[in-house]
Amino acid sequence: MFPTRPVPGLYTVTAVIAVGYAAFRVFRAVPEIKALKLGRDGERVVGQYLEQLRNKGYQVLHDVMGEGFNIDHVLIGPAGIFTVETKTYSKPARGDARIEFNGDTLRVGAFEPDRNPIIQAKAQASRLRALLLESSGRNFALRPVILFPGWYVEQGKGSTRDIWVLNEKALPKFLEHEERVLEDDDVNLANFHLSR
Repeated sequence: MFPTRPVPGLYTVTAVIAVGYAAFRVFRAVPEIKALKLGRDGERVVGQYLEQLRNKGYQVLHDVMGEGFNIDHVLIGPAGIFTVETKTYSKPARGDARIEFNGDTLRVGAFEPDRNPIIQAKAQASRLRALLLESSGRNFALRPVILFPGWYVEQGKGSTRDIWVLNEKALPKFLEHEERVLEDDDVNLANFHLSR
């Protein structure tokens, strides 16, 4: 056998490349991790806020899953059934920290979101309506709601009543101004079919 001599330069170069690659991957993952944490925190805030509506006759379901979709929260009560989508964005360090909604488009500060939350929320309500119809045989009316925790939401002239875009603290007032459309039996029926 031939004796081999250690080659520390090769090991050093290999280690530097491996550490550099790992640091690069971690550095690229940091913004994504921050966004995931922000979203998680926003969902928790909204979930805790919605839980307070139980004493007003509402059933609150979290993370309702269907085939190919997930709804953050579902609210079932006297004013109807609401799919609640939570959108959490960091507020700008400077400038206007407001959401503008005119019924069709949404602006978050100075920009429009890449993925339109209005389309997403309406699709979720439609899917949940179909799921309830298939499961219970009843065609319940549903209203999509998009909540932006911590943001001021300005309703423009074109705001419609078929979708609500709100701050989480405004939701109870909107619900109070709605007519009763579900009796307790309907609330329990919808809750039963969505809780299974």
